[in-house]
Amino acid sequence: MRTSLVLLSAGLLDPVSGDLLPQTALAAAGGRITALGDDQEIRALADASTTVIDLKGAVVTPGLVDGHIHPVTGAELTHGLDLSHCTDVEGVREALAREVRSLAPGAWLHGWGLDPNVFGDLPVEVAPFDAVLDGVPALLLLFDAHSMLASRRALQLAGVDGPRTFEQASAQVVCDDRGRPTGLLLEDAACEVVERVAPQPTRTERRDRLAAALRAMAASGLTGGHVMDAGGDSLAFYSELDAVGDLPLRLRVAPWCQPGTDADELRALIEQQGTGGQLWRTDGIKIFMDGTIDNGTAWLEHPDRHGESTHAFWPDPSVYTRIIGELHRAGVPTATHAIGDAAVRHVLDAVEKAQAEGGRGVRHRVEHIETVPDDTLRRFAELGVAASMQPTHCCDFTRADHTDNWSRRLGQERAARAWRCRDLWNSGATVVLGSDWPIAPYPPLGVMAGARHRRPTRDVTLPPHGPDQALTALEALQGMTVNAAWAAGEEREAGRIAVGCRADLTAFAGNPLTTAATALADLPVLLTVLDGQPTHRAANV
Repeated sequence: MRTSLVLLSAGLLDPVSGDLLPQTALAAAGGRITALGDDQEIRALADASTTVIDLKGAVVTPGLVDGHIHPVTGAELTHGLDLSHCTDVEGVREALAREVRSLAPGAWLHGWGLDPNVFGDLPVEVAPFDAVLDGVPALLLLFDAHSMLASRRALQLAGVDGPRTFEQASAQVVCDDRGRPTGLLLEDAACEVVERVAPQPTRTERRDRLAAALRAMAASGLTGGHVMDAGGDSLAFYSELDAVGDLPLRLRVAPWCQPGTDADELRALIEQQGTGGQLWRTDGIKIFMDGTIDNGTAWLEHPDRHGESTHAFWPDPSVYTRIIGELHRAGVPTATHAIGDAAVRHVLDAVEKAQAEGGRGVRHRVEHIETVPDDTLRRFAELGVAASMQPTHCCDFTRADHTDNWSRRLGQERAARAWRCRDLWNSGATVVLGSDWPIAPYPPLGVMAGARHRRPTRDVTLPPHGPDQALTALEALQGMTVNAAWAAGEEREAGRIAVGCRADLTAFAGNPLTTAATALADLPVLLTVLDGQPTHRAANV
């Protein structure tokens, strides 16, 4: 087989030991690493058609994989007005006013990344922006992507003038004590009521946005992602980009299974498993067990300080348990969104029941795990369930002094046990790291840095939230390489630099293990290789 790629003068980093391999060069062919050795012997494998890159001492790791990402949704949601930089109501109001001045008459305003902490002690509602949004149809997505604010005009166009009932137990059109909508919409079922009356981008525009987002991800060092949705045209977009060689990430896609899924729909999800293309495939099912703590829709063992977060996403959690059992028996891995402690416990109970009835040959995951009881930590390892976590959520949406919305809802005692990455790791759990983009930025170095310093990304001089839960540099790297491969059942072919493994690689200007946590996000990514082909190459490489 003809050698397609040769990398020379590289520091090849083993993510298991944290040491540099004795070899300084590698060759790839057919999408696999075919040889490791010194520069001279590996260069001899190249011919005129081989891409030869002298890395001049750059450090190469296995390709970084985001363990939880929403590429199509993210590409669609992160357009319009970026509100993520706003820190108070006045800042949001000023940003909206500038955007309104640029709008054509009757045009919709779309905003995203709104942090509920900007409201301080005030309720999260559209009222503070009524004057600036007078007559303007607007949708402002909150950072968690589980809730949004709709302007009065948007509500009017959607015919929303009071409370509604949804099959999703936690979905809600929030209303005041007189039954009038406040503008806050909780969970996607409520959000969709208003979203569907807003103008939609064309299919071509949506695919182009996705392609641009994926290229940017490759430039950040990502070679893969565990995709936690498959709605709309998602699978068609991946297939089309893959067919023309424009898919720069290897994607493992988990379609949703929602409350109300009947037997035929579940059977279709099972039959869909394994379908895909060269660089993407459907592998697993994504399920929600609860919502979010910030908007009071998580499922907690004890109510939050507002008396909320007391219910599961599934109206009858026993139905979820039954479906987990059916998927387990069919050999289908599941990834369950479980943020609250009651939700996490129920997921583990369901997996344990499924294993008791059908063996342990399927790898399941729990996503997010923002709060987890002490007696539940060990069960991840005992059941072989991966702990998929997003450390930058803790960094950027909570505060060390617990004055943020998330912490105030839980109270001091529970807020002090947030995102227990260290405790889960020490208990033997396989911890997988990701961004949950578009909830948080996707650059993997920022995710790894957050797992280590647990400080706000915008100002790493601020105190960390729960520094005792930080991971080491090596553990953070493992969370996006070997652990991500294990969670996908790919540990024999991915997550390592070894002959026979995939030629998915990321090269940095320095060693990510010796770079300070607070400087890691700025470490230059020099080269990204997917399936033996460069998808990003810095100008000086």
